Amino acid sequence: MARDRLLSAETKTTLVFMFLGLTAWYLAQEYLGNGLVELVALFGVGIVLPTVINELRRQSNG
Repeated sequence: MARDRLLSAETKTTLVFMFLGLTAWYLAQEYLGNGLVELVALFGVGIVLPTVINELRRQSNG
């Protein structure tokens, strides 16, 4: 009997980069205090980067 995976590779990638984005946002907020850097850290690392990685992975498999 094949065992279903609980999380797909895309979900794992997204979760890892969400954690990294939140960590980068917190560190930027604590040490830099620059709103633009905080925004780039949160959205760039937490949302845009995993989306790009997942799309590239999807295109290379298909």
